Amino acid sequence: MIKRILVALDPDADTPIATQYAMDLARRTGAEITGLAVVDTKHIVAETGIGGSIGAMHYAEKIRRQMTEKARDIAQDLIDTFVGTLDEAGLPHQELVMDGTPADLIVDALNFHDILFVGRDPHFFYNRPDRPTDTLARVVKRGVAPAVVVGPSLRPIRRVLLACDGSAPSIQTMQRFAQLQPFGTDLTVDLVHIREDTGEAARHRADLLLHRTRTYLEAHGFQALNETSMEGDHTAERLLRHAEHHEADLIVAGAHSVSAVRRIAFGSTTHALLDQSTIPLFLYH
Repeated sequence: MIKRILVALDPDADTPIATQYAMDLARRTGAEITGLAVVDTKHIVAETGIGGSIGAMHYAEKIRRQMTEKARDIAQDLIDTFVGTLDEAGLPHQELVMDGTPADLIVDALNFHDILFVGRDPHFFYNRPDRPTDTLARVVKRGVAPAVVVGPSLRPIRRVLLACDGSAPSIQTMQRFAQLQPFGTDLTVDLVHIREDTGEAARHRADLLLHRTRTYLEAHGFQALNETSMEGDHTAERLLRHAEHHEADLIVAGAHSVSAVRRIAFGSTTHALLDQSTIPLFLYH
């Protein structure tokens, strides 16, 4: 049951979309929405530097104060927009403006929420909005609740592609999706398994996994379920083609963490889905 929704507010174009998805969910569940804006003081300190002569330190401190004030102004603008949107919709909400490291603060806030809505590539260093960060990877890896990473446009969620590979992240993500039911159960859910092994034993394991996944989802009220097992590699590419062909509105996938991608990041499949998918992703670890 969803009672508390978190929206990470950022100046990017995805934030209004994330807010709208959260509002749709709140209307169906009666949940309260929290808007969180973060002043990234860690990056501000790093940008302005530490040390040097007394004059240099004084100048750096002055720049630091100016950057912090500017970031707080942007954060307050985000909050004001969020409040106005939620008030107009008549939905319950609260707001948070916090100073610190964005990933740490979002993860901490998520400890007391059921689900997060966030843009595809959030940039919480408001003074440099074009600067890439690993905030999203850190949040999904460490958060206790799932994240819905929204696409560039709002679309009703009617058909879902659920990627099944039998791994712990994949199964846990499937369970969270079934238990929370953020988009209800009146959905068409395509269960898709892609295997590199072409042997009979691998095919049998895939069929068993899909069957067990189907029965779990049926027990949670999902009825319109399809099973697809495919052979081959390039998993993300095949998932995206399947999603496009069947006009899926959401991809549900486990986030596999590895150190080789984005420093602290997703596995190669999830990373590719984030880079290439134009539809929302429901991610957990």
